[in-house]
Amino acid sequence: MAPPQAPRFLPGGPPGGQDPYAWMRDRDRPAMLDYLAAERAYYDQQTEPLGGLREELAAELIGRTPEAEESVSWRRGGHSYFTRTVPDRQYQQFCRAGVDGAAEVLLDENLLLDDPACTGDCVALGVREVSPDGRLLAYSVDFDGDEVYQLRVRDLASGADLPERIERTYYELAWSADSRSFFYIVTDALYRPYQVWRHQLGTGPQDDALVFTEHDERFDLEVRATRSGAYVLIESASRDSTETLIIAADDASAPPGVLLERRAGIEYRADHADGPDGGDFYLVTNDGATEFRLVRAPAGSPARDSWTEVIAGSPDTRLVSADVFGRYLVVEQRRGAATQLRIVDRDTGAQRLVAAGGPHVALALAVNEDYGAAAVTVRTQSLIDPPAWHDVDLASGRWELRKRQEVPGYDPARYVTERITAPAADGTPVPVTIAYRKEITRPAPCVLYGYGAYESCEWPEFSVATASLLEQGFVYAVAHVRGGGEGGRRWWLDGRLDRKRNTFTDFIAAADMLADQGWAAGDRIVSRGLSAGGLLQGAVFSMAPRRWRAVVAEVPFVDCVTTMLDPSIPLTINEWDEWGDPRDPAARAYLASYSPYDNVPAGRRPDLLVTGSLHDPRVLIHEPAKWVAKLRATDAVDSRLLFRAELGAGAHVGPAGRYDRLRHEAEILAFILAAVA
Repeated sequence: MAPPQAPRFLPGGPPGGQDPYAWMRDRDRPAMLDYLAAERAYYDQQTEPLGGLREELAAELIGRTPEAEESVSWRRGGHSYFTRTVPDRQYQQFCRAGVDGAAEVLLDENLLLDDPACTGDCVALGVREVSPDGRLLAYSVDFDGDEVYQLRVRDLASGADLPERIERTYYELAWSADSRSFFYIVTDALYRPYQVWRHQLGTGPQDDALVFTEHDERFDLEVRATRSGAYVLIESASRDSTETLIIAADDASAPPGVLLERRAGIEYRADHADGPDGGDFYLVTNDGATEFRLVRAPAGSPARDSWTEVIAGSPDTRLVSADVFGRYLVVEQRRGAATQLRIVDRDTGAQRLVAAGGPHVALALAVNEDYGAAAVTVRTQSLIDPPAWHDVDLASGRWELRKRQEVPGYDPARYVTERITAPAADGTPVPVTIAYRKEITRPAPCVLYGYGAYESCEWPEFSVATASLLEQGFVYAVAHVRGGGEGGRRWWLDGRLDRKRNTFTDFIAAADMLADQGWAAGDRIVSRGLSAGGLLQGAVFSMAPRRWRAVVAEVPFVDCVTTMLDPSIPLTINEWDEWGDPRDPAARAYLASYSPYDNVPAGRRPDLLVTGSLHDPRVLIHEPAKWVAKLRATDAVDSRLLFRAELGAGAHVGPAGRYDRLRHEAEILAFILAAVA
């Protein structure tokens, strides 16, 4: 079968000037659907010889996944909750421990496959919040992967859903203190979460009250209840500014008040502590500290002149959040490209540091909903160590193991993980976390993963797929490039807007270091990334095509200039603060200097696997489709290029079901193994 060739300059599409594939912007156009179907047929035909390897890998991944497993439990309102999986089922059950200790199944996601609205095999939950009195469950469900949810309420005594259903809702929900109403978010036509509504139980959605509308299109909304249960917070955030509105949870119909008014470039995140006169808010903010500081603000008068500093800002420590647990605060911070937790005694001011076993081990708070807890549950993992959950006593700092994830047939003692560094083009040391089998022969084939945007952190994460690569003799590496947040706020600032190219050159420097130091065979390095990490893959594909044996670009953001010029595309306006606004000629020129669609490499190119999903609301499928079409039209040497277009139900990050995710991963692994063979 010959590779598909997309038509050029079809009439009737969006204006595109000299862009021959501007017509692809209309995903429902018959020519577009035909092209996507042709690409998928070509992908299926080209990968058919890998079918045996793919099935072998899928069986291996599934074999390392327990058929039945329970999560660690968490307390809320006097009850103990947990999730579990059962044999041969794709989705979780949400459970509560009954009075006799037996599991009470509150929501079985597998049963939602039989819902009349479910036309495929995709079930994704947006919210899942039990009411304060423990009688009701608010949950929302999406059946095609577009992240637009229908919100429902279940009576937990009868197991039946109430009649009211609310359409076009988004993530986040907060109950009122009396469990008679809740606050939820809806999206606009561009998928921006822009309004908060209040629903009174027993009434129709048409009677819901509009609480707040965010008119500034650079800002998104979130809503949550404080762990203390005293307040509902409506958080409005752009890339670098925030504003929080507060509503007393026991007075849900009251209009919201502003905690602190928004100021350009000033961010803060709040949690509430009970106490006299309404208690205090604890704010992690960059007001007066580039890497953020922690302050206490009286709930009755939270203005800046009433603040008391709890933890001062430090240039080498990025404060991220502060969670209140009665007498104690648990502060998340990043230092040395690793996560730490700091426990602060509110009464005495004493502080205790909680750290993992080194920067190659990830540390995070697990689910902790009990405001009065004496201990918090933390999760640790690495590239080779499955997740483990410990309770950390807030008074003493003592750790107690609760659970270690079972991985049948896997022995972490066979592998090694460590943190090394690569010198960037400007001399900046870039952290790289690597894993390999102890008896590996070096230099080895290598998979290098990266993301590098939004101050998001790619902490080491265990995956059964990584274990398969290590068993095949690979080195697996994660490059913590600028644009992410591992190195703090400065790490993000040095990889966004007019410094975005640092993200790409850091990644190339990491690959060069792995080859130069003998970790990786220079001609057998495969790079991989998703979404903004897919942009990273497209950029390094163009900038250093001879560096890679193959590139895996999953749902890649690759048509940077055109997308950022089109405010009718979801996410464009509130992305200008990350990538730049190309209506500014200087910003447009800089975007154009690295946009993969505008920088097609000459000569032989590495093998390339691209993915896209028809229902993806974050990276619309025309982006990877246009890039693939242009690469095909400009390839004079017939490089290997495959486009896995998902035309059915499917989310931004791939299939929803646990077995479907593993089979999808097996497809990616089969492509990688074949590329380096």
